[in-house]
Amino acid sequence: MGSVAPGASPAAATPTPTATTAVVASAPTTDRTSEPVYDPYAGTQAAAEPIGHTLSGQITTPDGRTRTYRVYVPASLPAFRPAPLLIALHGGMGSAEQFQANSGFDGLAEANRFIVVYPDGVGMGRWFDRGPQTWNGGYCCGPAVARNVDDVGFIRQLIDTMQARYRIDRSRVVVSGHSNGAILAYRLACELSDSVVAIGVQAGSLGVPSCTPRRPVAVFHLHGTADTNHPIDGGFGNGLAQVNFRSAISSVTALAEANRCIMRPQTTAVVTPSNPDLTVTTWSRCLGNAEVRFVAVAGASHAWMGHPATSPDAERLVGRPYPDLDASRAIWSFLASHPRN
Repeated sequence: MGSVAPGASPAAATPTPTATTAVVASAPTTDRTSEPVYDPYAGTQAAAEPIGHTLSGQITTPDGRTRTYRVYVPASLPAFRPAPLLIALHGGMGSAEQFQANSGFDGLAEANRFIVVYPDGVGMGRWFDRGPQTWNGGYCCGPAVARNVDDVGFIRQLIDTMQARYRIDRSRVVVSGHSNGAILAYRLACELSDSVVAIGVQAGSLGVPSCTPRRPVAVFHLHGTADTNHPIDGGFGNGLAQVNFRSAISSVTALAEANRCIMRPQTTAVVTPSNPDLTVTTWSRCLGNAEVRFVAVAGASHAWMGHPATSPDAERLVGRPYPDLDASRAIWSFLASHPRN
């Protein structure tokens, strides 16, 4: 749907700020004196062969809709230890099956021992069960917004279902999303912070007018500078959504403010010896040891980075995937390092 892909450490503990604490979440300044090295895959194992099993399920929501999902349970999962749960949200015009194939999260789950669930958005048919799927992230996208589908309620119910069926570490319930799925992930950070600990997204934005999470939620936002579906600077993209998108930097700044981060962000342009395309901005020392990080990737399109397109049509509509950064592993690296205390 326009911006969306078709079939496409913790910081040191910080005292709670008082009412007089000045919250600084302005445009980032550049500190070139120390040039800290950013390792996008820190603390993670590379994807392994996914030898676990995928199960399909469905939920009937209070509004009477039947919602579907796929869950991958790795064979490597420890039998008696609670596991992290990753909720992976496909882009608009995509699906759970498509994002499972495109993202490579199954292999990462196998190597890093977490459960991943891929919910489906709603389709365009009378019963929302046919055709390309969308999410109600606020201002985007498609039928999900037009019909005011309660996707926040659906994800809450899905989390409860996963916690009832599996041993889930409640301090590590995290969300990843692409495009329209990223927009929903932002909404979940604002409206489902009692369950969601951290979000990691590519090519999305904050789609609700205000964000007042009850608890701090760590945020990782990845965006390509050559994304024409959801432009990094906001505005109307060249896709199907026809939404005047908020910019990436204003979205992450809003979450830094919501998390009451009290340090000015630090930006460094050359963060790894092998990849000068990454510009990293980080807000640290937030409430609850949360952190907000924005990674801009020079020349990257809207396509999920580091993974082949699922079809020629997908590449034609959202661009050629940027090859030099694995979005899934970079996102998991951040999410895994930000449990809730």
